[in-house]
Amino acid sequence: MGFFKEPARQTEIYGEYDVVVAGGGVAGISAALAAARQGAKTVLIENTYMLGGLATSGVVTNYLPICDGNGKQVAFGIAEELLKLSIKHGYDKEYPKAWIEGGTLEEKEKKRYQVYFNPNVFAILCEQLLIENGVEILYGTTLVGGIRNQSGDFLKAVFIETRGGRYAIVGKSFVDTTGDASLYRFVGETTDKTVKGNTLAWWFYELLDGEMYVRERGSRDIDSATNSSVGGFEGIDARELTDKTVKVHGKLLDDFLSNGEESLKHTLAIIPTIPDVRMTRKIIGEYYLDRIPDNKKYFSDSVGTFPDWIRRGPCYELPFRCLWSKTLKNCGTAGRSISTTENMWELTRVIPVCALSGQAIGTAAAMCDDFSKIDVDKLQQTLKDNGVVIHLSQIDINYEN
Repeated sequence: MGFFKEPARQTEIYGEYDVVVAGGGVAGISAALAAARQGAKTVLIENTYMLGGLATSGVVTNYLPICDGNGKQVAFGIAEELLKLSIKHGYDKEYPKAWIEGGTLEEKEKKRYQVYFNPNVFAILCEQLLIENGVEILYGTTLVGGIRNQSGDFLKAVFIETRGGRYAIVGKSFVDTTGDASLYRFVGETTDKTVKGNTLAWWFYELLDGEMYVRERGSRDIDSATNSSVGGFEGIDARELTDKTVKVHGKLLDDFLSNGEESLKHTLAIIPTIPDVRMTRKIIGEYYLDRIPDNKKYFSDSVGTFPDWIRRGPCYELPFRCLWSKTLKNCGTAGRSISTTENMWELTRVIPVCALSGQAIGTAAAMCDDFSKIDVDKLQQTLKDNGVVIHLSQIDINYEN
């Protein structure tokens, strides 16, 4: 296939910020919120017109557990704040009464600290929260590139496309929460791609006889088995994603019509507007967090703790080294593109860890524009002051390594 050479051009600067966050999913929401709360002039750029990413536009509306399954809460800070925000005006199912209303240890052991939420309500509440905290949101804004400094180890600006044209956004620190490590990729960083791939999934809301039902079809978070007939999507190529989306639409409609034709008592209420792609690319950070050897392991540069949402018991500390790379000193990441092994990826791509890692990197980005020089003790104290538990020992979970 041939190529065209694009003409050189001057690009107008749209704005200058302390922290530039690319991607408005849960990780991006958390990073922008944390940065703004530290006093940083912060902008969040989002391609769609709805915050929340897969959690809202993708209709993956299960806020997975922030406890260990044995009655101990493990994730705190913005991870818990957003969980509570998601059900501020009600919940879909599985209200965690024991956790929110001071239940017994026995009750907490029976019912993990998780919720189902309405995606539309949650998206608007997140939008309001960011605006209240001074974050500038740019909807309909597509990240298309970036430019490094002369030595190549710092980002100077990112390029965006909007309905009004192409612009540059200048920043001191940058956070890639695209979910695909797109900013890293655009500026020439080497990234890892998933080996497992993504299976076909279609979650939707159906109104039937006056009751609203969340239909979780295809790939479920509790089932990691690959559907060989439709699985193996890499989740990056436009033709592949289009094919995946068309298949989902067909299966979704068939599912809906299996309960009867559309009527005033039976309607397709909410469908995903982005593909359910959960693992694509991630950065090559200073450390690869691993599933088995790092269970209940102490890290001196931990920026928070989180549980295994699949299995009861395992818990982890999140090293700051997983959130950035020395080859790009003023850029970090959060959410499903942090530096982990393939096996660990399944645990770190979910909402609680997106919120946890987002708060950590957003706080760091507001504090310092060179992560190689950041005062980790100060970062940890700032996170602690904002509700984050830094080490497992602080919640009476013993180390195994």
